[in-house]
Amino acid sequence: MSVKIRLQRHGKKQKPFYWVVAADARSKRDGKYLEKIGTYNPNTNPATIELNIDSAVKWLHNGAQPTDTARAILSYKGALLKHHLDGGIRKGALTQEQADAKLAAWLEAKAGKVDAKKDGLTKAQADTKAKALKAEQEVNAKRLAAAAKAEADAIAAENAVEEVAEVEATTEEATEENNETTEA
Repeated sequence: MSVKIRLQRHGKKQKPFYWVVAADARSKRDGKYLEKIGTYNPNTNPATIELNIDSAVKWLHNGAQPTDTARAILSYKGALLKHHLDGGIRKGALTQEQADAKLAAWLEAKAGKVDAKKDGLTKAQADTKAKALKAEQEVNAKRLAAAAKAEADAIAAENAVEEVAEVEATTEEATEENNETTEA
């Protein structure tokens, strides 16, 4: 029986969630499996992967062939590296301590890269939020300035109307006085 390490889809429409399983190559995609090795959630950024590395390496030693996506996941989590180092131990090229040290150093470097990506995403999100806030403040300032100008224009128009009314009133008084003086 040939065994594949592959993804088994769960979740709902537009929200996939996968189990990483070791299954008979002839079984259905979401059908019977031999062992659940881990989970993979592509909905988060970066994707959330939980994997039992020892179980995955055991299946790789027994000849299980990972699919392309499962191979990428196993590589990302270090299962393929551990499988490779175990082959070096069996051949006598490495000791167990050397292999463990190499794997630990690789895992530490990988964790650093993942943390840097998370920090970069957080910083980018904060920058986007700050830019949006600044743009909103500029729009609000323009709106307030336009409202103040409109109010000042309205007050100026009222004053102009009052001045015109005063000028007309004084003009009428002056013409009445002229009329009275000419009649007399």
